Amino acid sequence: MTTAAHPFVERNRDRLLQELMDFLRIPSISTLPEHKGDVRRAAQFVAAALRDARLENIEIIETARHPLVYADWLHAPGKPTVLCYGHYDVQPPDPLELWESPPFEPSIRGGNLYARGAADDKGQMYMHIKAVQALMELHAGKLPVNVKFLIEGEEEVGGESISKYVPANQDKLRADVALVSDTALYADGIPTLCVGLRGLVYTEIEAAGPARDLHSGLYGGAAPNAVYGLIELLAKAKDSNGRIRIPGLYDRVQAPAPEEKASWASLPFDQDAFLHHEVGATALTGEAEFSVLERIWARPTLEVHGIAGGFTAAGAKTVIPAKATAKVSLRLVPDQDPEQIIRAYRDWVAANTPAGIRTEVKVLSSSPGVLVNPAQPAIQIAAKAFSDILGRPTVFTRSGGSIPIVGEFAQHLKIPTILMGFGLPDDGLHSPNEKYRISNYYSGILTIAHFFERYGSAS
Repeated sequence: MTTAAHPFVERNRDRLLQELMDFLRIPSISTLPEHKGDVRRAAQFVAAALRDARLENIEIIETARHPLVYADWLHAPGKPTVLCYGHYDVQPPDPLELWESPPFEPSIRGGNLYARGAADDKGQMYMHIKAVQALMELHAGKLPVNVKFLIEGEEEVGGESISKYVPANQDKLRADVALVSDTALYADGIPTLCVGLRGLVYTEIEAAGPARDLHSGLYGGAAPNAVYGLIELLAKAKDSNGRIRIPGLYDRVQAPAPEEKASWASLPFDQDAFLHHEVGATALTGEAEFSVLERIWARPTLEVHGIAGGFTAAGAKTVIPAKATAKVSLRLVPDQDPEQIIRAYRDWVAANTPAGIRTEVKVLSSSPGVLVNPAQPAIQIAAKAFSDILGRPTVFTRSGGSIPIVGEFAQHLKIPTILMGFGLPDDGLHSPNEKYRISNYYSGILTIAHFFERYGSAS
């Protein structure tokens, strides 16, 4: 379908792509202190782009860590207000040797733009700004809806600053719906709205055994080993069928509605391709009584992300380690209470710590799962706008990942979030050779502009 924004996109294709490539050249790695200046440069780039799009009240808001960027345009009386969210920070690019082109020198190959942050989330967030710019040009400086932008630089490190800013600025951020483009199409060419996200509790377990590293010949067989004790503890966390053994963890887990499960069954999911091409393993694991989509979208998980301790350098050093650390997360589904899960988790760790080992649980971040009603009028309008541009019916899915801000918007602003993403499942988020389909970048601008127009005319 041709929309009013098509001429703008066609006329400015090269410029739109060049702007995004300039944005991607900024190594805004929020977790690394040495890139703090680059993160600020990215915030300034965003503010300048918002200014070019003729938005107003643009602010670079200082926080304890990295800046927030705010802007608005509120001159459409009687029309709804859309709060656009995105993030300009990115993950570290390591391991660098696996990149086919430098991560911060955008490269075009096979219709894809390769760079760190291309799909997560610079390319997708930038579409919102360009959609507004297109409509401003088309309508002589006016928009069909009111818009507010809140863009952060800490999403990849937990979003602590924005989680404080939202509840403290509820009146300023008041809106009818939020729009987030930080998800993916279910498959190439299939318009997809994500209506469910898992929550996340991210923890660190520290284990301590002897007072210092000990000679394994002199003390082995009698002294507790912190690394082995941590492994023993973690091995108890799940049974051989993948079911988590923490008491009470499943008490509030709700099964998806039959209609939702039926819609998932109709999706073009290829389990063999998922195993061999996406996962790249010899077998899938987890609760076999549930489908793969239900396991990754609607069931809680416990995963170990890394273990450190003892001697791991080249050669041999026969020590019994005094300390060890594991990074462990739990993904939560809607209705599970993160605080209740944290209490149960701490109790389980204390009850199952092996003799001679002392453990401490540190909670690094937590957020609840979210489920949005797809019957919400704004979401139905977004689904129609998506179908108009891509020419196929929109499907509704969940995601196994977590976007904490969606829960913040629901809790503090009492608004639903439209998760309208244009990535692809193989975009390699957080991995070497992250990419973003260039045609999806353009169709994303068109779809968002079309949604704004349909949403404004429907009210």
